[in-house]
Amino acid sequence: PKMKEDHCLHAALLCLGVLCYSHGLTIERLNHSRPSLHGHHEKGKEGQVLHRSKRGWVWNQFFVIEEYTGPDPVLVGRLHSDIDSGDGNIKYILSGEGAGIIFVIDDKSGNIHATKTLDREERAQYTLTAQAVDRNTNRPLEPPSEFIVKVQDINDNPPEFLHENYHANVPERSNVGTSVIQVTASDADDPTYGNSAKLVYSILEGQPYFSVEAQTGIIRTALPNMDREAKEEYHVVIQAKDMGGHMGGLSGTTKVTITLTDVNDNPPKFPQSVYQMSVSEAAVPGEEVGRVKAKDPDIGENGLVAYSIIDGDGMDMFEITTDYETQEGVVKLKKTLDYETKKSYSLKVEAANVHIDPKFISNGPFKDTVTVKIAVEDADEPPVFLKPSYIFEVQENAASGTVVGKVHAKDLDAANSAIRYSIDRHTDLERYFVINAEDGNIKTIKALDREEMAWHNISVFAVEVHKQHQEAKVPVAIKVVDVNDNAPKFAAAYEAFVCENARSNQQFITISADDKDDSANGPRFIFSLPPEIIHNPNFTLRDNRDNTASVLVRREGFSRQKQDLYLLPIVISDGGVPPLSSTNTLTIRVCGCDSSGSLLSCNAEAYVLNAGLSTGALIAILACIVILLVIVVLFVTLKRQKKEPLIVFEEEDVRENIITYDDEGGGEEDTEAFDIATLQNPDGINGFVPRKDIKPEYQYLPRPGLRPTPNSVDVDDFINTRIQEADNDPTAPPYDSIQIYGYEGRGSVAGSLSSLESATTDSDLDYDYLQNWGPRFKKLADLYGSKDTFDDDS
Repeated sequence: PKMKEDHCLHAALLCLGVLCYSHGLTIERLNHSRPSLHGHHEKGKEGQVLHRSKRGWVWNQFFVIEEYTGPDPVLVGRLHSDIDSGDGNIKYILSGEGAGIIFVIDDKSGNIHATKTLDREERAQYTLTAQAVDRNTNRPLEPPSEFIVKVQDINDNPPEFLHENYHANVPERSNVGTSVIQVTASDADDPTYGNSAKLVYSILEGQPYFSVEAQTGIIRTALPNMDREAKEEYHVVIQAKDMGGHMGGLSGTTKVTITLTDVNDNPPKFPQSVYQMSVSEAAVPGEEVGRVKAKDPDIGENGLVAYSIIDGDGMDMFEITTDYETQEGVVKLKKTLDYETKKSYSLKVEAANVHIDPKFISNGPFKDTVTVKIAVEDADEPPVFLKPSYIFEVQENAASGTVVGKVHAKDLDAANSAIRYSIDRHTDLERYFVINAEDGNIKTIKALDREEMAWHNISVFAVEVHKQHQEAKVPVAIKVVDVNDNAPKFAAAYEAFVCENARSNQQFITISADDKDDSANGPRFIFSLPPEIIHNPNFTLRDNRDNTASVLVRREGFSRQKQDLYLLPIVISDGGVPPLSSTNTLTIRVCGCDSSGSLLSCNAEAYVLNAGLSTGALIAILACIVILLVIVVLFVTLKRQKKEPLIVFEEEDVRENIITYDDEGGGEEDTEAFDIATLQNPDGINGFVPRKDIKPEYQYLPRPGLRPTPNSVDVDDFINTRIQEADNDPTAPPYDSIQIYGYEGRGSVAGSLSSLESATTDSDLDYDYLQNWGPRFKKLADLYGSKDTFDDDS
């Protein structure tokens, strides 16, 4: 029976998923011996052979298949003790991981069931503890013992790659078998049991360009000479399948994007054999003529191309540079062109790779050449003068219409248009010259004076007849040639002095000359005396032959009383052809000198005054005396007028006794009152009234809006009367300037304090209130407060 039970256990372990054993299969014993769990030992009698005790627990390691989805709980195994007689007194208890939740036990039969679906990938095994106790007393009948329930794996997880998408690069034209990238997948199933986690890689998309190693997942190139220029990017799909790739296995895929990187395997190539270009002859050096481009399908530094001119008749006239942004060769002008000299040029241009890969040198040469033909276009050029500048000469004082010179310009264009000439009038504001528009002859309009302007700098325009916008300009310098038309003159306004006691042949002055003409017509100067006085008895002349001359005394002794001034004519001739001369007068004054020859006095009237006064002197003296007398008379007259009083006061006018009085003002409100300081001037009584030099032209009227106080009427009349007297007084210039004071102020609660009319008018005013105004008005209170008493006494 034991062999039969072991055989059934092994069959249950190998045939997973077979559910027929869930009720009939029990696990009771193993072939391995182990001690009894309940510890019973039967002793034989003396002399009897001792037998090995029976095992109390009989079991193997339990297994349960994962992902079981049957209708009934799966039977994991059975616990059984040998002491179990089947009467139900033994109770089996299960504890440990998952006990009571995942694994339940029938406490009578010992059958263990799994109540839930298990997943090996979540947990591969559970450790449980089994125990047999007496049902009634719960006394352990066997010691506790652990056992393991393993979750049996099934192929329920497909392979998964580490990345959903891979990117890889491989150089173009790589050899077959070149490694590109390795992709790796993983399987969550148990790799130690069966083939559930045994993966095999295969390529689904990407043939025949690439292949993959089945065991490692390494992707390799499968075709030789793959060309990036033909196709740069490839999409490869790799599959990983478990169960060793057999039928029924699970699989997973990933995408791999493989890009071919560039190598320099293509030389540059011009798309055409000849380039045609054109350039105007008016183009300036450095100007772009055209561009050429050699196509290189390579990219990056493998596609860099450098251009150069290697041959042609335009190598000296043109140059080429490389535009590395566009990979073009830029042909530029190197020197100025002339259509009339050469109308076309030819260049041989080479384009070569900058970087060359030695592996592909056999694909070369990595350069190409092309012919560039450049046509020179005729430009509408302005006229060109035969000379860059002109210098002409003309004599001064030449007659109007004298030809100065001729300028000439021509049109270099093929049309050879006619030229018209003109003078830039901004350079000839005085209009000395005119030019013939047809032939370019320059003539004078009026006479020229070299001494006024020795050079004339003008500009001449040349314009094409049919193209007015095409013009050229040339400077013309005209030199005015000197003609001897200015006679020499004294270099300065000479005035000579000779002593009365001068000795014979004594030199007393040296003179020189000046000539406005050029040096050819100026010096050397010749000095001489006119023929009529060449035998002058007083003075003689000596030419020093260095453009100066000395004047000498011919006789001894001069007298200022007889003649104090001599005029000596001197003739000066220049060296021009024909020579010119002029007569210049030298003034010689006779002076008194001491014995050493130093001047003392040159006044001839000093000697005349010793003999008597001249008539002119007497008249001057008398005129001075008369002027002094007139000044004295005027002074006395003015002095008398100042003593007369300017203002006539009436003796009986009580107001003249008032000298000063305090200005009571109007308090804080009296801000517009006039200054009455004029009435307070004590000098006015004595007639010393300040005067001004300007007669008043209008009277100062009271300010609008202000009304005089009731007691200011008499003061106003008094002032107006005095003003009229002063204005009408013809004997008192300068006129007075008196200001008008129309009122004393406004707003004062005290009213007017004026007493000018108090003596001549009958006033019933009561001045007792002055007693209440304080000490400042005590004087007035004393004067007016006793009025009643005064009347009683009278």
